[in-house]
Amino acid sequence: MAIDERIIQATVTRYQQREQQRNAYLQKLSDTSPLDVDTPERVAKLLTRIANHPLARMTIAESQKVTADRVQSLAPDEFRQLVQERVLGQNDLMPVSYLEYALRVARSVGRVIIRSNSLRVTGYGTGSMVSPRLLMTNNHVLSTSQAARLSQIEFNYQSDLDGTMRSAQSYELDPDTFFATDRELDYTIVAVKESSGDRPAVSSFGWNPLIEEQGKVIIGEYVNIIQHPAGEPKQLALRENRVVDLLDDFLHYLTDTAPGSSGAPVFNDRWELVGLHHSGVPARDNLGNILTVDGRIWQPDMGESRVKWVANEGVRISRIVGHLKQQNLTIAQKQLRDRLFDLAPATPTELSLDPQTKTMSNFESSERDRSITWTIPLQVTVSLGQIGLPATPSAVTISSGSSSDELQQFIGTNAPLQQEMQLLEQVRRGTIPYYDRVTDERNRDSYYGSLITAANTLDPQQLFGKLKELLTNTHTSQPRYKPNIQLYPWVDLQPDFKIRSIYSKLEYTPEEIIREDLQIDRLRNNRIQEMMKVESSSQMENFREELDLLEAQMPYNCEHVVPQSWFDRQEPMRGDLHHLFTCEVKCNTFRGNTPYFDFLDFEEVIMSNCGKSERRESKFEPGNGKGEAARATLYFLLRYPGKINNAINEYKADRLETLLRWHQDFAVTEHEKHRNMAIFKKQGNRNPFIDFPNWARKIDFTLGLG
Repeated sequence: MAIDERIIQATVTRYQQREQQRNAYLQKLSDTSPLDVDTPERVAKLLTRIANHPLARMTIAESQKVTADRVQSLAPDEFRQLVQERVLGQNDLMPVSYLEYALRVARSVGRVIIRSNSLRVTGYGTGSMVSPRLLMTNNHVLSTSQAARLSQIEFNYQSDLDGTMRSAQSYELDPDTFFATDRELDYTIVAVKESSGDRPAVSSFGWNPLIEEQGKVIIGEYVNIIQHPAGEPKQLALRENRVVDLLDDFLHYLTDTAPGSSGAPVFNDRWELVGLHHSGVPARDNLGNILTVDGRIWQPDMGESRVKWVANEGVRISRIVGHLKQQNLTIAQKQLRDRLFDLAPATPTELSLDPQTKTMSNFESSERDRSITWTIPLQVTVSLGQIGLPATPSAVTISSGSSSDELQQFIGTNAPLQQEMQLLEQVRRGTIPYYDRVTDERNRDSYYGSLITAANTLDPQQLFGKLKELLTNTHTSQPRYKPNIQLYPWVDLQPDFKIRSIYSKLEYTPEEIIREDLQIDRLRNNRIQEMMKVESSSQMENFREELDLLEAQMPYNCEHVVPQSWFDRQEPMRGDLHHLFTCEVKCNTFRGNTPYFDFLDFEEVIMSNCGKSERRESKFEPGNGKGEAARATLYFLLRYPGKINNAINEYKADRLETLLRWHQDFAVTEHEKHRNMAIFKKQGNRNPFIDFPNWARKIDFTLGLG
């Protein structure tokens, strides 16, 4: 990769301007701990992160000969001392798991192959996966979408245990799906095309999410760089670079042996991404010539790896995240972007692609119900809804959404959706009411009948049983999970005819949400088409897991108030509209599968416009929609007793009080009454806590816990 003189000069200027402050830091580091050098605020954030990071706890625990969970119970002074000795470098002994972490994150790092219009290789850089589909490198490596379109990312370009080179895997880049870049912060994030043929899925190489929170690294801490210097096989610089300064947008780190290369990820000792390496300060002679590592005058054709670097500079990840969040993107592009921050990486696994072990799987396609069945020898049936499989794989570009013609074509081929859209149009024109209170109350009274008066005489266990029986017996229609048909057009419509995200209150039109989920369907179907081509029986046996991962990577804009993982994604729970709400992917992922909780104002939590989260403690407090979420969860406990476990990561009995309090504090809205009316017509049953809010305190909900 050639040196960009503009970037180099800007780096040198920053480095020179900070000389006095940097020397002061270096002097302190020679006399005291990094914990006493950086600001108290950053040190406090670092200590909090270390206390909750499994690798850091394990590192400390080994010196104490206790379990990692016991580390958090250490006295503050003892904990601080051990952090200094075992984590920040005074003691270089590390647990073996440190190397296992390194190998895991190293899989996600690849060699960027830069090509010209004639597809001739013109240079190399380093890039790393930061989500299942998105790659991060420097702007000066891939400065335009056209440059990205011509280039590739190559994984596994490295030597094996016996010194031989592994079989590398190359993938085309897909800037038409996603491309974000900034010249000043010198970063580019671009989508990678899905695999074709018998290559493994891009997501199988793993990814390292971008973390916006600060406190991931402090002055004096060592960082690690994984890279392809000058296009060479993958190399690791372990604890060779020490952070000596933190600027607003950049961090500076010094090394005698292992400089970084363009686009290389920079990790702390917990293997969290803290920087994107992009430049450095080169050594120069008296005439200003850049020098090589062996003292000669450097020439451009030597490449950046031959430069003698005085210091390295990386772009701070928190600043890249901040810039990304300000970009104006479509909903589908936002979904891809948000997975950079919210989707935890699965542990990568090596895929067996030995041609000698491959067997052709038998599969048959049903045109009638648009499903595909593989016999391998187990049988997995995948229903693809109304979209169907394309005859051949095709590239899908996420732009401003599907065209109006395409949306109308989709509506025209789907009778249930046509009916929902007709209701939407009628309420917009004023020909039917948004919520017909008189008719709905008449239906309500007929539905509950004598139970309305009996509720005052039944004990909590009896009332639970009677309502459970009623909700189950009247749930005569059980729609499958298809929110773009069943939820968005009519059920979740607000009084102003908009769709509003339950946690953030972001607003959309029904057409906009349907369009975006339609594209997600198409992307999923294309991925499944690619998966069909995988011939290894060992891979096919894990097909169900691949489908679950695919849905996690490309979720709809829909929230299950009771997370799907709690009931193994089974119907009718999965499609039960009473606990489905519109929710953009960012908030859906931010919550994860954690139960609801009410935080005290002084508690340490992660916050966003979606709410507050502390996943380690299985706690999530919505930013909005508490009443709706509580009533939907209470309905679920009645309708499906035993599906929610009496466990800290679901609902302990004492946490039910939070739901009851939200139900009481946040009154039933017109939107909820409209939903209840619409769902009653679709499913046949109702949510009793919307109809009769005072019943909630008369019921023993612990009977619903497994």
